[in-house]
Amino acid sequence: MKITEIFDFPRPELSLTVPYIIAEAGVNHEGSMEIAKRLIDEALEGGADAIKFQTYKAGTLASKDSPAYWDTTKEPTKSQYELFLKHDSFWKNEFEELKKYCDKAGITFLSTPFDTASAIFLNDLMPVFKISSSDITNKPFIDFICSFKKPVLLSTGASGLGEIAEAVQWIEASGVNLALLHCVLNYPTADENAALGMIPALQRTFPRWPVGYSDHTLPNDMSILITATLLGAKIIEKHFTHDKTLPGNDHYHAMDKGDLRLYCEKVRKVINSVGKFEVYSLEAEEPARRNARRSLVAARFIPAGQTITGGDLTWKRPARGIPPKYFDQVVGMKARRDIEEDTVLRWPDLDD
Repeated sequence: MKITEIFDFPRPELSLTVPYIIAEAGVNHEGSMEIAKRLIDEALEGGADAIKFQTYKAGTLASKDSPAYWDTTKEPTKSQYELFLKHDSFWKNEFEELKKYCDKAGITFLSTPFDTASAIFLNDLMPVFKISSSDITNKPFIDFICSFKKPVLLSTGASGLGEIAEAVQWIEASGVNLALLHCVLNYPTADENAALGMIPALQRTFPRWPVGYSDHTLPNDMSILITATLLGAKIIEKHFTHDKTLPGNDHYHAMDKGDLRLYCEKVRKVINSVGKFEVYSLEAEEPARRNARRSLVAARFIPAGQTITGGDLTWKRPARGIPPKYFDQVVGMKARRDIEEDTVLRWPDLDD
């Protein structure tokens, strides 16, 4: 699936589909082109549709007085500026190289811009833009991103409904397509704080746009992502690493290729088990329809020409004769021939 196709999802939904999967590599390349390309390869191997990086310079993203908002027992850096400074070496040339590598591998390249300079050169490399939860109130930046007239993926972490609605209004005013990604800005997010009910809530509130989920829970058995899918997420974005044991803010709560592969395998099985959102009889149930349902059966011997009464009838399996729903119609008809007790009745056995 092309990422631009997610904006054309059918309404109303008549079935679940495998979401568009974005492996959020962020800055887990640690400034190494070799690791970045490894992340691309492993994201593709795990089953992702796209891999997304992050593009920023520490000096334009955070002031030097910018306290941490992550679990400092996992990532001890106490300043956002200091942490971002460790990972901001990739810029235009590096991302152009990664874009070419993605194209050759057959996976969509994405990167979240955090300033206007990066947005300008990333525009030539991506089919859509991603706007971080942290920029949902940043109207001038949102307006700038929308000026490129490309679809926007907007994460909604740490936002009230009014703030989300305001950002949606700005984006809609620009005339570009939009997808909303429910997100909880807490690293790692405890399973009980995943708040996955916001996925259908966002869909009800903004029925015009597809809704997805950007996840920060620990991978574990990937059941959180399965639940998000069942609740209607059309896009799944989750942090991605080649080694979950590495120190750093985006490694310890990320999935690796094994987790990603597990999700892809499980979600297909779950979707197959759900089927269509319609009521119908399955082909596999046909033997039961024929043999477990009942027919009208002679409760006693009925001589030819006799008018049939209710006492002449009972109902038994299999469903090879007249269905019991015609009981009232059969009463009052006449036997065309002698009908032995326990005979499954058929219409040719009767006369009006």
